[in-house]
Amino acid sequence: MSTQRTVVIFGASGDLSSRLLLPGLGSLLAGPRASSVRIIGTGRSPLAADEWTERVRSAFTPRSGELGRVAAETLATTQYVAGDPTDVAHLRTLLELAGPAPVLYFSLPPAVTTEIVTRLQDVDLPDGTELAFEKPFGTDATSAAALNKLVGDLVPEENVHRVDHFLGRTAVLNLIGLRFANRLFEPVWNAEHIDSVEIVYDETLGLEGRAQYYDNAGALVDMIQSHLLLVLALLTMDAPATMDAVEVRSEMARALRSTHLFGGSAIAASRRARYTAGVADGRIVPSYADEAGVDRDRETETLAEVTVEVDNNRWAGVPFTLRSGKALGEARKEIVIKFKPLRHLPSGLTVGNGAKDGETLRIGLNPGELSLSVPALGVDGPYTMGQVFLDATLPSSSVLPYGEVLNGILRGDPLLSVRGDVAERCWEIVEPVLAAWHADEVPLEEYEAGSDGPVHWQGASTPAA
Repeated sequence: MSTQRTVVIFGASGDLSSRLLLPGLGSLLAGPRASSVRIIGTGRSPLAADEWTERVRSAFTPRSGELGRVAAETLATTQYVAGDPTDVAHLRTLLELAGPAPVLYFSLPPAVTTEIVTRLQDVDLPDGTELAFEKPFGTDATSAAALNKLVGDLVPEENVHRVDHFLGRTAVLNLIGLRFANRLFEPVWNAEHIDSVEIVYDETLGLEGRAQYYDNAGALVDMIQSHLLLVLALLTMDAPATMDAVEVRSEMARALRSTHLFGGSAIAASRRARYTAGVADGRIVPSYADEAGVDRDRETETLAEVTVEVDNNRWAGVPFTLRSGKALGEARKEIVIKFKPLRHLPSGLTVGNGAKDGETLRIGLNPGELSLSVPALGVDGPYTMGQVFLDATLPSSSVLPYGEVLNGILRGDPLLSVRGDVAERCWEIVEPVLAAWHADEVPLEEYEAGSDGPVHWQGASTPAA
């Protein structure tokens, strides 16, 4: 960041700004790539100047308790301007304060974001304006396409950043190096050698006071529709010609255009459940239906599984199961790649119980860990194949995922941002599932908080796989 830029945060008084956005920016400002940024927060809620400054300071302050020089410079210039974000006069005031080439960051629900973008059609945006949007981008494929049209009337696509902080996770970015700079894995990264893939993001946390958002979204929209489908795209895309935004995002889009529900049936390829009262990670968790702010009649799922297929020459026939849930017994956040068994073993060799699953590669999403299990002799007997594990810890970064994404936004590089057609395609993939669930064609099952999910799910993938 060679010159100072101004970031205008819409929805700055909200939870997401304090919990993720500002700490991510603070981690970036503490790193070696940093230069100061001017932050203007805005929202309907009034905040005193010292209250806003203290909020930013708290988000920026590392565990050491000492702000670095760049973070201190940013803190010294920050300000908060209360007002109606859908009011054209208020928008003009913000742009005058921001100066040239601002970043307008929308940390707001899709409906409010769309209304503001509509009002921005009546405002002259400075050259070089960047627009950044929190997920979800729209509420379905149609609204996402409509919002894309509005945004496209304001700035070119390369100035639009649809934020998904999963793309800033070190472990997710390492998928690129693991695949395309690795002679061991890339030749077998296809349906000839891989039997099935799971992408899992299970949490022990329950609702944690997020009913206003989560009860309208559920596990499918909150995690699978955006985060896990993008991980799938990185996992399955072909090699880009170069590591730039155009090439990488084009390959991701191509992979997702080939992605469909496994077997073509939303009923067979998906399942859903909701937690009841229990104990998760040592905490007493009430039934989801009894959580504050939850509409029990909405039947929002807290655990979702969807199995898809990437229907192209590389992947046809391989089931990819995407799963995410809350209040589970184990925080399981990983990609599990199961390789096909060998077609033949020499006579006299036997496979022990520990090696029946064959080779399995596990890639941790949080933290970044790599584990490859391979059959080996001498584990279960001199001529019996057992299982050994090759483990490694992937490199980590001091910059938080939001910081990595913000770095790209501030530099005007959309590599870690979601392209417009990809945002629409992710909705298109899950919409048949949402329709089947809304029609009650897939039962809403239950699981006790702190368990591994419904009993008959355990040890089995979705019916389609």
